[in-house]
Amino acid sequence: MKTTGTVPRLTARGVATRARIVEAAADLVFERGVAETGLDAVLAASGTSKSQLYHYFADKDDLVLAVIERQTERVLAEQEPQLHELDSIAGLHRWRDALVGLQRHGGCVGGCPIGSLVAELAGSDRPRELLRAGFARWESFLVAGLTTMRDRDELRPDADPRDLATAVMTALQGGLLLTATTRSTRPLELGLDMAIAHVEAHRLSRSVQPRGRREGPVDAGPARPAGTSTASRSG
Repeated sequence: MKTTGTVPRLTARGVATRARIVEAAADLVFERGVAETGLDAVLAASGTSKSQLYHYFADKDDLVLAVIERQTERVLAEQEPQLHELDSIAGLHRWRDALVGLQRHGGCVGGCPIGSLVAELAGSDRPRELLRAGFARWESFLVAGLTTMRDRDELRPDADPRDLATAVMTALQGGLLLTATTRSTRPLELGLDMAIAHVEAHRLSRSVQPRGRREGPVDAGPARPAGTSTASRSG
């Protein structure tokens, strides 16, 4: 798969036309897949001409790269503001509920807009790199939130935010795949609940003092009788 590697300098009108083409292509690819999405269908859906399409994209492969980037932006935008509130167990549960709600709203059709492209595109280097970058951006919000939890002594010192984030993303992608297959949100709910429980298993025990902290008052020794001093007791 080849790409031009650069986007020509565009006027405001050009930016809008290019965006319209990418939006139409992204919608069609999500509905039909890459192989079943032809350029003629993209032109009809976007209301553009073949000369316009080839002004912005060298070929279909080049357009698909733009679709991957657009789907990443869509996925992240749909999860605002929950993605910035993943620094607590409660925040993880709110994010989980939002993801389940999105699937219910969409009728559990299509799965993940990024993940659904992997089977068709991961065999080519450039698309695979863009897909990897998209997942990495998504996962970075989890890493940031879990790192904050560990730094606040809410997770054990040996908890690895990156490994925990990858575990959550793995459960999420598997849940989305089975949700699309069964047309039920139950697999997604179970997968995310188990992933969040895995994070909770790394919480710092209440019986263990956090790093650099002591709980309770400092022991000052036995209480002194009223009106006495150390000197009078010793002699």
